[in-house]
Amino acid sequence: MPAAGANPEDGQAARGLTAATGDRYKWVALANTTAAVFMSQLDGSIVIIALPAIFRGIHLDPLAPGNVSYLLWMIMGYRLVLAVSVVTFGRFGDMFGRVRIYNAGFAVFTVASVLLSFDPFKGGHGALWLIGWRLLQAVGGSMLMANSAAILTDAFPRDQRGFALGINQVAGLAGMFIGLIAGGLLAAWDWRAVFWVNVPVGVFGTLWAYRKLRDNGERHPGRIDWWGNITFAVGLGAVLIAVTYGIQPYAGHATGWTRPAVVGLAAGGVLLLAAFAAIESKVAEPMFQLSLFRIRAFTAGNIAGFSVSLARGGLQFMLIIWLQGIWLPLHGYGYSETPLWCGIFLLPLTAGFLIAGPTSGFLSDRFGSRGLATAGMAVFGASFIGLMLLPVDFSYPAFAILIAVNGIGTGMFAAPNTSSIMSSVPAGQRGAASGMRATFQNSGTALSIGVFFSLLIAGLAASLPKTLTSGLRQHGVPPAIAHHIGTLPPVSSLFAAVLGVNPLQHLLAASDELARLPAASQRALTGREFFPDLISGPFHQGLVVVFAVAAALAVLAGLASLLRGGRPPREPGSRSSRSPGSNRPASRAHS
Repeated sequence: MPAAGANPEDGQAARGLTAATGDRYKWVALANTTAAVFMSQLDGSIVIIALPAIFRGIHLDPLAPGNVSYLLWMIMGYRLVLAVSVVTFGRFGDMFGRVRIYNAGFAVFTVASVLLSFDPFKGGHGALWLIGWRLLQAVGGSMLMANSAAILTDAFPRDQRGFALGINQVAGLAGMFIGLIAGGLLAAWDWRAVFWVNVPVGVFGTLWAYRKLRDNGERHPGRIDWWGNITFAVGLGAVLIAVTYGIQPYAGHATGWTRPAVVGLAAGGVLLLAAFAAIESKVAEPMFQLSLFRIRAFTAGNIAGFSVSLARGGLQFMLIIWLQGIWLPLHGYGYSETPLWCGIFLLPLTAGFLIAGPTSGFLSDRFGSRGLATAGMAVFGASFIGLMLLPVDFSYPAFAILIAVNGIGTGMFAAPNTSSIMSSVPAGQRGAASGMRATFQNSGTALSIGVFFSLLIAGLAASLPKTLTSGLRQHGVPPAIAHHIGTLPPVSSLFAAVLGVNPLQHLLAASDELARLPAASQRALTGREFFPDLISGPFHQGLVVVFAVAAALAVLAGLASLLRGGRPPREPGSRSSRSPGSNRPASRAHS
C-alpha cells in the first residue's frame, strides 16, 4: 500500500529511472571491458609482426646462436603469464571485488606499456628489459581478462548475456589478428610505437573504469589459498616453460623434447599440478573451485573451449609461416614486406570473427548455446579439412574463403560457449569461473604453439635436410657447407620466415660463403623463389599433420558442446521463476 497522499506515478517514475540507469550501466560495462580485452589480446600478437623492427631497434640478431631464447620469450612469455595468473585474479575478484581487480589491471597494463617503450639498453640487456616488462604487462592483462566476463555477466540479464559476451569475445579474438596489421604499420614508423599505442587507450580506459564501473555482483571475502596458488602457478608455469624450450633444438635433435631439463620441468610441473588438485579438494576456501566441475554445462564448455584453443592457438603461426615463408615470396613480395602483407591477407579470418561472433551471441540468447556452439565446431573443423586439401601455392580466393569460414566457425562457438559457462555457475563464483575459463583458453593457446611447432618441425626434419643440401650443391655451394646448412634444425628457417628474413641469405651469411659464389648463384639462392620451392613439399607434409590434429580437436569440441545439456531456466531480472537471491546454478539441474 502506498503511503497516504503518495502519488503512485512517483514510484513508477523512480523504478523507470532505476531501470534506465541500469540499462546505461550495462552498455558502459560492455564498452569498457571490450576495449580492455581487445587491447590485451592485441598486445599478444602486435609484437609478433613488429619483432624484426624491435630487435633491429635494440641491435640484437635474434637468430644468432644463443639468442633464440630471447625470441621465444618475447613470443611465449606473455601467453605463459596469462595462463598461470588469470585464475588467481579471478578468485581475487570474487573476494575483493571484480571491478577493483579489473581497474588495477588496467593501471598495471598501462604502466608496463609506458616502460616498454623506454628501453634504455641494447643487445641482450635490451631484450631482457622488454621481456621483463612484457611479463608485467601480461599480469595486468590477466587481471582484465579474469574479471571482464564476470563483470558483464553481473551487468546483463541472461536474455542479453550471449550478445554482450559475444561482442567481448570477438573483440578479443579480432584483436589477435588486427594486431598483425597494426604491428606492421606501426613498426614501419617506429618500433616503440607498438607499445605507445596502448598508452592513450590504457589511460582513458583506466580513468573511465574507475569513474563508471561498480561492483554489483556478489562478493565472498575469504582467506587466500596460498598453497593452491603456489602449486598451480609453479606447476603450470613449469609445463609451459618446458613447452617453450621443447621447440628449440638440442644435441643434434630438431626439437628439445629429449633435453633433461625439458623432461624434468614437464614431469615436475605435472606432479605439482597433481598436488594442486589434491590440495584444492581438501582446502576450505580453494582458489580453483573444483565443485564447479559438477555442473555439466561448465565442464563441457571448458573442455570444448580448451580444445578450440589448442586447435586455434597455433593456427596463427602456421598461417604466418605459410604466407611469409612461401606464398608471398612466390607471388613477388620481398621478405622484408611479408609481415605487413601477411596481416592484410589474413583479414578474411578477422572478418569471419567480427560477423559471426555478435550474431551468434544474439541468437544464443534466444535459442540457447548448444546448437550454435556445436554447429560452429562443425564449420571450424570443415575449414581445416579444406586447408589440408589446398596446394602450398594456392589460389588466394580459395584460401580467403577457407580462413573466413574458420573465423565464422570460431565466432559461432565463442559467445555461446562463454555465455553457457558463465550462466551456469552461482553468482558469487563468477570471478573464479571466469578465471578458470580464461586459464583453459590461455594455457591451450600456449600449449598449441609448442605442440604445433613441434609437429611441423618433426615433419620438416624428416625430409628438409636432404632437399636443402641437394639444392645448395646444385648452385655451387661446397658440399661440406651445404651439408652443414642442410642439417641445421629447421626451427631457424621457420623463425626467419616469421621475422620476415630470407632464411637462406641468413644461413649462408653466417658461413661467409655467399660472397664467394658467382653472381648468378647468389641471385638464385637469395631470390624469392628458391627457398619457397625448396621447402614447399616438406612444409606441406607437416602442415597436413597439424591441420588433421586441429580438425580432430574441433570434433572433440563439437561433441563436448553437444553434451553440455539443455538451456537453463531464466534468472531474476529476466522474467525468471526463481526466487530472488538464489545462487543455485541453473544448469545444475541438467547435470
